[in-house]
Amino acid sequence: MPRLRQVKRDETDDPLVLFFYDRLFGEGVDPVDKPGTATGTPGDWWTTFALDSTIFKHCVKGFQLYRGVKLDPLLRELGQTLAGYLRGSQFVFSQHCKQMRAMGVPEEKIQAIPSWEVSDVFDELERAVLAYTNALVLGGGRVRDEVFDVLKKHLPDEQILELTYTTCLYDMHAVMTKALRLEYDNREEVIVEVAAPEGYDGRDIADDITGGA
Repeated sequence: MPRLRQVKRDETDDPLVLFFYDRLFGEGVDPVDKPGTATGTPGDWWTTFALDSTIFKHCVKGFQLYRGVKLDPLLRELGQTLAGYLRGSQFVFSQHCKQMRAMGVPEEKIQAIPSWEVSDVFDELERAVLAYTNALVLGGGRVRDEVFDVLKKHLPDEQILELTYTTCLYDMHAVMTKALRLEYDNREEVIVEVAAPEGYDGRDIADDITGGA
């Protein structure tokens, strides 16, 4: 279950929250009692973020912003989709795969995103965007000059800023949905100890390798 309380329809009078409840779940539907959106998600991102109307409004404005940038939508989605994958967010990755498909991006390109380093379906700029995303998400912003030089070769500074902002925005969303166990990230921890066979005496495995020397 999500880790925070969800806001039922009759618990809020925020017009923005109610607008999205109607739009995503159906007019008058309580999304807590009857979850489910058109894209197949439970929709509990919306009902959880509705806990704070200021944060809800800020997030919605962020969605409006990223769709209003001048950056090529394909490049924007490459960054957002890979950010979801690298952060291990099933939700962000899945939703932006769907978005790319709705934009008409070839299926082979969508499927190649997780293994983009060895794929030949991306051009020079697309590969630079994916490498930049790696640097933002996994490198914490440590970007090689060689990567940035390719971005500068193809994009004006304004669009590089847009790419940086939108990719980092969805890195944040990926982290938050995992932490709060929302949507497709409502999953148990997968990295757990695998128990030893019954009767195992707990000796140091190194002793088995070295003979106790």
